[in-house]
Amino acid sequence: MSIEQVLIALGFFAFCGGLIDAAVGGGGLVQVPALLHALPQQSLATVFGTNKLAVLAGNLSSLFSYVKRIKILWRLMLPTMCSAFVFAFLGAFSVSIVPKRLMEFVVFFILIAMAIYTFSEKNLGLTNADIKCGPREIALGVFFGGLIGFYDGVFGPGSGSLLLFVFVKVFGFDFLNASASAKLINLGTFGAALLFFIPSGNVLWTVGAVVALCNMLGSVTGVFLALRYGSGFIRIFFLILLVFLIGRMGLSLFF
Repeated sequence: MSIEQVLIALGFFAFCGGLIDAAVGGGGLVQVPALLHALPQQSLATVFGTNKLAVLAGNLSSLFSYVKRIKILWRLMLPTMCSAFVFAFLGAFSVSIVPKRLMEFVVFFILIAMAIYTFSEKNLGLTNADIKCGPREIALGVFFGGLIGFYDGVFGPGSGSLLLFVFVKVFGFDFLNASASAKLINLGTFGAALLFFIPSGNVLWTVGAVVALCNMLGSVTGVFLALRYGSGFIRIFFLILLVFLIGRMGLSLFF
């Protein structure tokens, strides 16, 4: 394939990844394999660094669209985001210590539990509960932000979906508000990752710019669909993504 064909193919997958990520998270599971296939001569660090640049751009565009329509609970989000940033940074330091295979198995079974619970609870995340934001809720936000941030630094795929589920189940958000809040926390985790990848030269800026632009277009489309069709649409989309994630991770773990 010529470089132009490679960029067109990457742009298409980046658009799809941005659309999925803006609504329910998990877009990296579309975009990263495409980058790996298109850039076989590059190291994993360069592929991941280029991907993080693109998803950060897409995340910013989707978050900007959400913030104009969704009320963000900043008192909870800011400490959660700071915790996610710090622990994502620590997670990146711990890549050589924490077995990735173990992380894959843990997340695989967490995804199965999330899917079963969301399927069984028909009204989960369809409406906002009476959300409190006292010391207990802030402490839980810091805890889950740190936990998922660390996972994102060590491994990554599905972190946005994990955040979305936590905001729905633990804090009582509807899926629409949870999706917007997850995007904000991911700014911390993506930013922490890029603090490693950019100084070490592990970002392909030309490829990253094309993928970032298409990711942003997909993100804007995903936010439009989410805002237009609401929490019910995101719930269905979320369940479809969980089934896809479980299938993909199951294949890589057991076959």
